[in-house]
Amino acid sequence: MRSRIAPAAGLMAAVLLATSCGGAGEVRDDAAADLDVSTGVTEDSIKIGSHQPLTGPAAPGYSQISIGAGAVFDYVNENGGVHGREIDYVVKDDAYDPARTIEVTRDLVHNEEIFAMLGGLGTPTHSKVVDFLDEEGVPDLFVSSGALMWNQPDKYPLTFGYQVDYTKEAKIQGKYIAENMPDAKVGYLHQNDDVGTDSEAGLEQYVAEQRVAVESYDPGNTDISPQIASLEEAGADVVVCSCIPAFTALSILESQRIGYEPQFVVSTIGADTATLTGLLSEFAAQAGNEDVPVEQLLDGMIYTGYLPAITRQDDPWIQLYSRIYEEYADSDRPMTNTTVYGMVQATQMARALMSAGEDLTRQSLLDAVHTQDWAGPGYVPFASTEDDHGGYAGAQVLRFRAGEAPETLQEAMVTDSAGGEVTAAEVERPAPEDITFYGE
Repeated sequence: MRSRIAPAAGLMAAVLLATSCGGAGEVRDDAAADLDVSTGVTEDSIKIGSHQPLTGPAAPGYSQISIGAGAVFDYVNENGGVHGREIDYVVKDDAYDPARTIEVTRDLVHNEEIFAMLGGLGTPTHSKVVDFLDEEGVPDLFVSSGALMWNQPDKYPLTFGYQVDYTKEAKIQGKYIAENMPDAKVGYLHQNDDVGTDSEAGLEQYVAEQRVAVESYDPGNTDISPQIASLEEAGADVVVCSCIPAFTALSILESQRIGYEPQFVVSTIGADTATLTGLLSEFAAQAGNEDVPVEQLLDGMIYTGYLPAITRQDDPWIQLYSRIYEEYADSDRPMTNTTVYGMVQATQMARALMSAGEDLTRQSLLDAVHTQDWAGPGYVPFASTEDDHGGYAGAQVLRFRAGEAPETLQEAMVTDSAGGEVTAAEVERPAPEDITFYGE
């Protein structure tokens, strides 16, 4: 097993040493990074790094991402690796704290000497290191965030998005609400960073005339009661929640506490129902109310998604990932949709490494990413061309039903991040055996 989780504590001395002495891949301020290098690659291994919130407010749910990715890499390694090289997956805990993200990313680049970054998580966190990674010449693949800034190939040629961006997703949500709930009064609730501004830009294209309130939260303050009270006072009977999982759960619980029953429409970043079930139970118990009917609170929640859900046990990708999780995941937690998110990221990284060939360099990896056919496992097309680093291009609209499979309210749709139309997605989903992501 080559994946490993490393603690963040005690890194400052190493960071200072690395900063003063330089490290592999480091370039002068006035020089372009050399991409024809194989930093982090040996005859039998490829070192991949990531920063993730393994502790702190974003850890519930999101800590499952690296567990899923690590399990897939272990599966790849057990099956011959990538052109004979095992993947060494190093995850550092940044606790969703931008200052720590800077520390652990410098450590990954200068001390661990990673070949590439995979799925660095969060807008407020990863935005603090994207310039550094570009200057160091480190491929920055599949950022775990829907901010528009990852899709700027002219400014950040080494950075690639992964999940559907917040504006595209909000346009799909807004159009669905406008067409199916035209008389609803709509309130927005979002995180007070790019999650909020990008989401609002998409919603306003379709439900501006229905919007009655806009509320935001600080991820460092878990008291969501003022925002929920304002939404109720404004008469919002639909609340579009662009929230990380902890704040989706807090919003639903606070609404239940005051007897406010809006229709929640939740973005992919905070809609993993398995994670929400656990959080609702935990938060309710902390408040001294262990009798809250958790599944009933989620029943009817509308949400968006672009990857196969864990409840779709007839899907060949979910069948494969379930076997991998059972055999390789170092966790006693149940597999969730967020786990699948990390497993797909790892699969896509392994596919790109396979396509890059045996003579692996950072440039050959980027060339492979630009030309890769990404069909499967997602329900919408995936973009990583030289001109479009946008990742997944759209989403489905679904409804959670307690004790039943989710109901698909609207098949997958795609759009752009500006004023383009929302249209039906056209994509073929090959089975796992039709995809090459390990072997010689």
